[in-house]
Amino acid sequence: MNKLFRWIKYYYQLSRFKRIAGNDITLFPFGKKYPCLSEWGSNREWGSNSGVSYGHYFHQDLLVARRIFQNEPGKHVDIGSRTDGFVAHVASFREIEVFDIRPIDITIPNVIYKQVDFMSTDFHIRNYCDSVSSLHAIEHFGLGRYGDNLDFNGHLKGLSNITDILVGGGKFYFSVPIGSQRIEFNAHRVFSIKYLVELLETNYRIDAFSYVDDKGDLQSDVALGPSEVKNNFDCNYGCGIFELTKLQSNDGHSHLAAK
Repeated sequence: MNKLFRWIKYYYQLSRFKRIAGNDITLFPFGKKYPCLSEWGSNREWGSNSGVSYGHYFHQDLLVARRIFQNEPGKHVDIGSRTDGFVAHVASFREIEVFDIRPIDITIPNVIYKQVDFMSTDFHIRNYCDSVSSLHAIEHFGLGRYGDNLDFNGHLKGLSNITDILVGGGKFYFSVPIGSQRIEFNAHRVFSIKYLVELLETNYRIDAFSYVDDKGDLQSDVALGPSEVKNNFDCNYGCGIFELTKLQSNDGHSHLAAK
């Protein structure tokens, strides 16, 4: 259904509705026009009958919130994920601490906000929690989009500090865009799966991997086979979702290097 047709349909329905209303508009007089042209039908280009139920954020937020509910950690901390999505999901059934570089001045039940720069080299929080999440956030670190300092290796510093706050054996739920590796400044990085696997295996065991494909559909708990890793599951701009367990290390610090 093209845009012109939607406008024609809008004015047709408005005219018809006014005829139906007749003179009986005392309780509900007509105000300014407010066309909603993208809600008809179920085509993803224009929306769906019951709201958006596809895409990176919808699937990752629901999947990871469900895993946290099942695993029942003692203390869960989130770094930079969406407040109106994932954080709200988790806060509906448990307490969650949210660390973000951006100031937050609102109060929400079950949500504890702390302003923290996870790229800081002076970061000294160690073994703070047994569960941590960072969904669709690390790709932004160091690109200046959210007032953060420019840092080519900002994602590595962020991951290192996230690893340090997690106790050995703790869970890390992590998602970023996947595809051909690149920086689309200053929106985000896109990571190849090969790069991510090599980076994460330094400090973590990969328990499960899911991804959202370029169509916006979730492919849950898939095997990281060599050919799939090499071609990034045919994603140009997908979303890789990792469930990880932190390995024990002798010194208690993460070991991440630029790759």
